[in-house]
Amino acid sequence: MAIYKIFRAPEWEEFAAAGHSLGAPIDRQDGFVHLSTAEQVEETAARHFAGEDGLMLLAVDEGRLVPELKWEPSRGGALFPHLYRELRAEDVIWSAPLPLEGGRHRFPAP
Repeated sequence: MAIYKIFRAPEWEEFAAAGHSLGAPIDRQDGFVHLSTAEQVEETAARHFAGEDGLMLLAVDEGRLVPELKWEPSRGGALFPHLYRELRAEDVIWSAPLPLEGGRHRFPAP
């Protein structure tokens, strides 16, 4: 199953160049890489990336993240996937731009 990570352009460029990342500044501060399920990712974009253009959406293979992937309560008590190691290029199934159109992010078709 795929879970998702949103990177800002500089974070994406750093990840693409290095092949791994500890995530955004908030991820580093919290000590884990914040991820979202397919059902959560659009709300994540709206809450934490509102009005931001130049984003990249990464689909990550959940199975490759075990045992460092933990499901922990967050927004409203919902369980969110948190990765307690660096995200690696080989964990990524695909990536796609997440353009801002009319004030909302346009997600790629499944």
